[in-house]
Amino acid sequence: MHMSDNESSCARVRRSDTGLIRFTRRDLAGLCLVAEQYAAPYDLLGPALGVSQPRLRQVVARWRKAGYARSQVLVTPGPGWCWLTLAGTAACGYPWPADPPALGRLAHLRAVLAARLWMTGLPAWQRGCAEWRCERDLRPAVPGQPPGHLPDAEVLWPSVDGSPYAGQAWAIEVELTPKSATRAAAIIAALLDAPYAQVVYLASPAARPVITRTAARFPAAQAARITIHDLPDAARMPQAATP
Repeated sequence: MHMSDNESSCARVRRSDTGLIRFTRRDLAGLCLVAEQYAAPYDLLGPALGVSQPRLRQVVARWRKAGYARSQVLVTPGPGWCWLTLAGTAACGYPWPADPPALGRLAHLRAVLAARLWMTGLPAWQRGCAEWRCERDLRPAVPGQPPGHLPDAEVLWPSVDGSPYAGQAWAIEVELTPKSATRAAAIIAALLDAPYAQVVYLASPAARPVITRTAARFPAAQAARITIHDLPDAARMPQAATP
């Protein structure tokens, strides 16, 4: 059967397009999120992207096929985790290394992502056009330069009309386990010395009492810049594995 010139042209286009992986804005947002958080568990990554778990598996499979990501169940019981390859971080424009997350850091990585999702879901977040600056981005660019104490993240509030926090920068600290009062005081003092309008703690039930008592010992003007919240429930490591 003879094909028309138009049909032949379409066939050539289809053949030249074979094997290409098209990425959406959601893919880009998801890849950047995973890179910024070091790694992300499936049960938090799905809600962050607004997709179901079956759909998320398809999305991550596409990332893996492109060579941009890896995924694995790292601890059982528990969900799968996704992290980027060096090609993936480079595709996102980041200079960071690409390594599997250390098992000992999984609980903290999960808690920081849960804190991020909680904060970005607040009504003031969208109204104020806030920006989350991850801990990886806060590290000194010069190798060997001592970073001092870095918060787990910064929240930057641009100077836009209607924002209750216009022009402010906040330090975000996520606490899962209690520190000594001396160590907690040193961290709080370092953050208060930095140009942060607020130091925001999201603490587990075990860690919150130490932070609360330590913060209360600072002068009133400094203590007023410290806000303490409970960690969101999503910060807890799941007790059942995700299929």
